Amino acid sequence: MTHHKKYSRRTFIESLGLGCAHLGATTLLSGVTNIGLIGSAAAANRSFAKTSLMDYKALVCIYLAGGNDSFNMLVPTDQEPYDDYKASRTNIAIPKDDLLGVNPKNTNGKKFGLHPNLSNIQRLFENGNAAFVANCGVLQEPTDIDKFNQKIKLPFGLFSHSHQQDRWQTSLPRDAQQNVGWGGRLADILQQNNTNQSLSMSISLDGSNLFQRGNRVQSYTIKNSENGSTLLNGSKKDNFYEQLKRATLDDVLEVKHQNILKQAYADVISGSKSNSFEFDAALARGADISTDFPNSKLGKNLRMVARTIAARDILNVRNQTFFISVGGFDNHADNLEDHSGRMKTLDEALGAFYKALEEIGVANSVTAYTMSDFGRKLITNGDGTDHAWGGNALVVGGTVDGQKIFGQYPELYLGSSLDTGGGRFIPTTSADEYFAELALWFGASSSDLEYILPNIGNFWDYRSGGTPLGFLSS
Repeated sequence: MTHHKKYSRRTFIESLGLGCAHLGATTLLSGVTNIGLIGSAAAANRSFAKTSLMDYKALVCIYLAGGNDSFNMLVPTDQEPYDDYKASRTNIAIPKDDLLGVNPKNTNGKKFGLHPNLSNIQRLFENGNAAFVANCGVLQEPTDIDKFNQKIKLPFGLFSHSHQQDRWQTSLPRDAQQNVGWGGRLADILQQNNTNQSLSMSISLDGSNLFQRGNRVQSYTIKNSENGSTLLNGSKKDNFYEQLKRATLDDVLEVKHQNILKQAYADVISGSKSNSFEFDAALARGADISTDFPNSKLGKNLRMVARTIAARDILNVRNQTFFISVGGFDNHADNLEDHSGRMKTLDEALGAFYKALEEIGVANSVTAYTMSDFGRKLITNGDGTDHAWGGNALVVGGTVDGQKIFGQYPELYLGSSLDTGGGRFIPTTSADEYFAELALWFGASSSDLEYILPNIGNFWDYRSGGTPLGFLSS
């Protein structure tokens, strides 16, 4: 549901400058602590109408760190396209008979198969609860091979892990200095939809991250065990020593400091303590989840996400984003074996997560999606793959227009019109279009996109209505 503003977009942008000393402390302290909200000025300027908790929506970002070999995740199975794939990939191609067949509804009869370890994703796709976005990547503007060869407006740091991770998380292809993510800018606008303004709508299972860092809203870090909250050491215990330690800390935090940075830091720690107790208590009271999750880190993280969502009414929130990072996708060697294990981990955890969402009745309110540094080259470097550009992303959720492949799936032969060398493809769908679809479903209005995704106008007229790709329905 789109929110309704009470004042203009210009007023919102200008309001980011209010209380510059406070926001300066926010910037400084975000490196010291990532717990709780720093931007208390935002709570004093509520600009968006509250809506019912029945309208709850969550975005769950699963970041596949290292560069997912996604052309082994989704493979064409018609004979000629598969032969091109096999000829390009040689010893790292998956045998055709091992692929899990799927029947996309929007590919004009072209057939595809999934990695052999994606049986849960196969089921979700065939049931209409999963879709793929093909050949997606970071772009400054639509690019072809001539622009690539002439280096015209290419993203900064192409093929570099650190630079491309930053570009995916900020959606600013040529701004290497930007320290605010598109998820953070989304939270800057939609945080006000939550009745509970003391707890950030941006929840991280992997510490501080660029994606959720906003101008006003910082991420709140939780862990995947107990009740999630990162409480002060020993704060649950009730012996004399811990009581004394808590009382001493409270006394210190109650001191009013003349130095604005000292006072800001004390406010952050005090707020962090309060948020930790509130979060811990909410999850303790939340609905039990009987779904079995795998014992992997991703499985534990997604179980904690499901538990947090189950406590949404207790926490008094209607918008939440979650960030999870999964490492190990930089397969320069042993690609078939290593990537196979990563696919199994992803499949088992996502399968359990969707089942848990159905159990607690929120499958239509949650969308999980993948991001990764980049795709991999088609050619092998021996038994591994090197860094590339465009790749395929996965989206899972009850309102996904599933059993479809969105965007242009490339022809997988070397020397194609998209090949910059070695099967390193120019993306045909921009990350901005992918993110805009997610942001609009989540509750942003089209006019918000100029703040959330400043580059979107190079790919899609966001004033025209509709959505850029169509893989989500409200």
